[in-house]
Amino acid sequence: MKLLKFKIINLFNLYLSLLIFLPIPTLAQSPGLKIVVNSNQDGEIKADDTLTLREAISLINGTLKIEQLSNIEKAQVTPNQDSRIEFNLPPQKTTIYLQEILPPLATPGLIIDGTTQPGYDSKKSPTAEINIPQPVVSITAANNAEVFRGLTITADNITIRGLSIYGFNSYHRDTASTPPADIFISNTFTHPHTIKLKSFVGEISETENNQPPKNVVIENNWLGILPDGKMPENTSAFGVSVFNSQGTIIKRNRISYHDGSAIITGWQATEMQIAENIIISNGLAGMPDAIRLDGNIDKSEITSNLICGNDGSGIYAFKPQGSTKIINNQIKSNGRRFRRAAIYLMGNDHQVNNNNISYQAGAGVVITSYPQSDRNIIENNKFSFLEGLSIDLNNQHNVGVDDFQNGDGPNPMRNSENRRLDTANGAINSPKFLSSEFFLGISSKVGIDGIAEPNSQVDIYRITGKSGYGFLSQPLATTTADNQGKFSFNLDNLQPGDRVSAIATLKQYGTSEPAYPAVIRPININKPIVINRKSRISLPFPNCLIPPRPNKPPITPPEITEIPNEPIKLKVPKNIHFALDKYNISPASANILNKIAQVLRENPSIIVEIYGHTDKRASDQYNMKLGANRAKATRNYLIRQGIDPERMIIRSFGETELLTPGNSKLDHARNRRSEFIFKDIRGIEVIVQEEDLQLER
Repeated sequence: MKLLKFKIINLFNLYLSLLIFLPIPTLAQSPGLKIVVNSNQDGEIKADDTLTLREAISLINGTLKIEQLSNIEKAQVTPNQDSRIEFNLPPQKTTIYLQEILPPLATPGLIIDGTTQPGYDSKKSPTAEINIPQPVVSITAANNAEVFRGLTITADNITIRGLSIYGFNSYHRDTASTPPADIFISNTFTHPHTIKLKSFVGEISETENNQPPKNVVIENNWLGILPDGKMPENTSAFGVSVFNSQGTIIKRNRISYHDGSAIITGWQATEMQIAENIIISNGLAGMPDAIRLDGNIDKSEITSNLICGNDGSGIYAFKPQGSTKIINNQIKSNGRRFRRAAIYLMGNDHQVNNNNISYQAGAGVVITSYPQSDRNIIENNKFSFLEGLSIDLNNQHNVGVDDFQNGDGPNPMRNSENRRLDTANGAINSPKFLSSEFFLGISSKVGIDGIAEPNSQVDIYRITGKSGYGFLSQPLATTTADNQGKFSFNLDNLQPGDRVSAIATLKQYGTSEPAYPAVIRPININKPIVINRKSRISLPFPNCLIPPRPNKPPITPPEITEIPNEPIKLKVPKNIHFALDKYNISPASANILNKIAQVLRENPSIIVEIYGHTDKRASDQYNMKLGANRAKATRNYLIRQGIDPERMIIRSFGETELLTPGNSKLDHARNRRSEFIFKDIRGIEVIVQEEDLQLER
């Protein structure tokens, strides 16, 4: 039977019942060694003219003795205060192709430092947002080998720095001892042991020899991405898998193009710090969320990251133990494959502060109601261009998948204390303004009054968006409601036409959903509100990354751009087609996609939705999956052509939207397609072509 590709979407279930069986090597006898890797080869350990990464790790671990090396290899090893692996690979041979999984990094304090390779420039970064230099040394799987993990960390104080690690996945394994990942962090079990969460099978004992690694540092690496910034042909499953660790620091890494999450936790990831990373275009084939939190994450922090263009949520906490702080992050243009909240939280006592959340194909922050989740504080964030509420507290009466992952819309006012138990954050009521309009007085101040939870903190926001609840785009002021719930503001930073909303926070319950907005009017109600209509304007589409300008600070794009009065007509195909029951890109379809990629490169303001379709044969469920695979294959081809992932949203319609209802081979061929819906702020007209129909024989 032909073996199927490892199903990433099922990895999380496997995550909870893994068999970890890693040998404990004998540690090195000397205080420390400095070992210089000078060969990109991998394979059998032997005395020859070059020293490989596998040999270097074995030397550090003590499973390979210096006496077993050749004299030439011995010259690459020197005593050192600490244990270090450095690199001096030949030019043009800086990619290490692994034939099988490397030994675990089991010596405390080991530093693997890719920044030592000649040609590494620590002062030069290809990204303006966060300074992450381009690596020179890469570690990946050999073309003829399936290697499901790059580096495995099992000891304290390990540091991995300045490397490109990609291409680690599992395609032909029905089961795996541990999940595929670029970097995997966990303690070592001396006997075969099935790991499950405490809530399932009780506690797992730990001994002095079986402690989780502490204070691991992963910094300045590119994970899942080639050193030239492109998507590899063979993608990794996950980026950093923190299965069991304390105090792990993941900082200033660029993490992209994984089938699953960029960072995922398992059993324990307490006191973890995820800071200043660029996390773009992950979740391409399975678990879609950029950062997936599970297990014990107590006292963890996610700060100052750029999280953009991922297929699901930016941050998704699934039944975690403990709490995390989510602070000062840029979270934008996510939900490319699944409409999900930018931040989706289960659990209690999380803090979400000072984040900028925008262009989400979903809500802003969603707090689930099952399991019961309370005391989650959401303050001083900026929201814009969302497909949902800025803050959405779920109610247990709405039990659909979309309700829980993307919010269920505004809650009614609490009419019973029983509601405390069936709605997130204790069903804290949204504030309510006393009027739908407030007037700008002669003194240029606006008095705003309302009712909220007694003694709650009330934050008022300027909102954007044309209708409905809008988006909490700018915090304006904070006050405290009295013991009857009354609050008031006297603001001088509002203009006629502004709309305002408010949220309330009580520490024992958490933060509320937004109030229904009120509008600011001039005191003379007969005086019209003047809006500048000199030219049509629109916000540009937000790119995830901006290349730095030489010798100049990066220039922020203007907030508005003028739209040409005359629409620009583009002659561009609208469909590519697929063979029967296939989702691979044919040569004919590739030619079409190359034309589409060229159009997108020439017109950076165009975004596109890619819909996967099938003919009407087979079951609905099968066709939805096939349509999703066709949309993914189409999108991934365009990514490899240099099209930014944040410009593309993919969806599957299966057989629900047939082009032609007939039963001929031509009808079926027309229905087997990926369809492109082009959208451009300038009003570009798209001319549809149909060139690559693939009739079955």
